[in-house]
Amino acid sequence: MIELITEPFGYAFFRQGLAVSVLVGLVCGLIGVYVVLRHMSYIGHGLSHAVFGGAVVAYAMGINFYLGAGVWGFLAAVLINAVSRRRRIGADAAIGIITTASFALGVAIISKTNSYTTNFEAALFGNILGVTPADLLVVAMVTVCVAVFIALFYKRLLFMTFDPEVAPIFGIRTGVVDTLFALALAATIVASINVVGVTLIAATLIIPATTARLLTDSFARMLFLSSFLGATAGAVGMFASYWLDISSGATIVLLEAAMFVVAFGWSSIGRHRSAWAAAPVEIVHGRPQVFDDL
Repeated sequence: MIELITEPFGYAFFRQGLAVSVLVGLVCGLIGVYVVLRHMSYIGHGLSHAVFGGAVVAYAMGINFYLGAGVWGFLAAVLINAVSRRRRIGADAAIGIITTASFALGVAIISKTNSYTTNFEAALFGNILGVTPADLLVVAMVTVCVAVFIALFYKRLLFMTFDPEVAPIFGIRTGVVDTLFALALAATIVASINVVGVTLIAATLIIPATTARLLTDSFARMLFLSSFLGATAGAVGMFASYWLDISSGATIVLLEAAMFVVAFGWSSIGRHRSAWAAAPVEIVHGRPQVFDDL
């Protein structure tokens, strides 16, 4: 029985894949909480497509993948925030327009140059077992930076998540915080795209956070649970992928989906139903307070 755990560690590609999948699950689960609660779940799917377009442009221009895709993703996220602030254009419409246009640009460049490399295939579908030590280093750095950002801006992010219109009254520079959040989200997606791919990145952002939302009425616990579920799915998914010989990214997402089904079933029978997601936000002593009772 113990060989089921120890045998895969004999391969360097598995050790690196395990480490990167845990880190990606953790950071996506952490920042995914804010994406879900700000009702921008589609942004993970959209920004991954925008990043793909940036990666293709970077390849065509001979620029480093992470630099080109990162800058492109950051600019796309900032542009989405700017457009969605207009009352006549919702965030979902802004995401759809900007990110699909970026993805289409990438597809157009590929069709023009008649080149489709394995790098683009990994970006589309993910390739955890093909990650390099450099990829692992990038993911680790992004995970640390995002965690530090959330720790330092915890109260301001909490305020803007639940009451963004009132936040400026209490001295919160919403433009700065939104820009930094966009940078953190873009960095997370760029670091994760080679691991789970464009087609699955949205799931790693949304499913753990949504599952955690069903399991707790505490925002702090939701952050912890979402990160824990993402990291756990990453670790268990890697072992399952090794022994079942199926795609690692798909296995991880399927495990996350299974966790959601269990949590949804548990909450539906009334044992731990959380009304927190729909609870009103009140301002007490200059900070947002979330209450279970309406």
